[in-house]
Amino acid sequence: MSIKITYFVHGTTTDNEKEISSGWSDVELSELGIKQSIALKEQIKDKKFDVVFCSDLQRAHNSAKLAWDGICPIIPDKRLRECNYGKLNGASSAIVEPMQEEECITNRFPEGESYGDVKVRIADFLEFLKKNYDGKNVAIVGHKAPQLSLDVLIKGKTWEQALAEDWRKTKAWKPGWKYVLE
Repeated sequence: MSIKITYFVHGTTTDNEKEISSGWSDVELSELGIKQSIALKEQIKDKKFDVVFCSDLQRAHNSAKLAWDGICPIIPDKRLRECNYGKLNGASSAIVEPMQEEECITNRFPEGESYGDVKVRIADFLEFLKKNYDGKNVAIVGHKAPQLSLDVLIKGKTWEQALAEDWRKTKAWKPGWKYVLE
């Protein structure tokens, strides 16, 4: 059994531009994010996917539609949402991001989730893929915490490694990160 997964992050949002960590706040793509999602369509035109899954939050769903609408099925899935920062959904990234690395890998954000909770959601999603998409080439459009969860679950990284090597820190964005689910 093998499922090829290519993970894509949603385009830039209005919150990203203000250095706000959206979490479960359902914010829109910015003009830049719309342009990025349209440009992604060109960057991936030679790649074929059987299905595209995306977070049900509009920033990911709209990114997926701009890149794949009319090309292959797009299926929103709540399990692919960003971490729920609880009371800190929509708070300054200067507050939220240090908490992601220092305390909220295992401890929950106030009235929200931990990164460990996101990992459980993503593990459930991966089991769903194993049961239903064996041998398929799957695209996922999502957020930071689900992508880091894939690094932990599929690539065997520790949370500390995944966070330290995150493309957002290394400024190493690319049009898709590859994973193989066995």
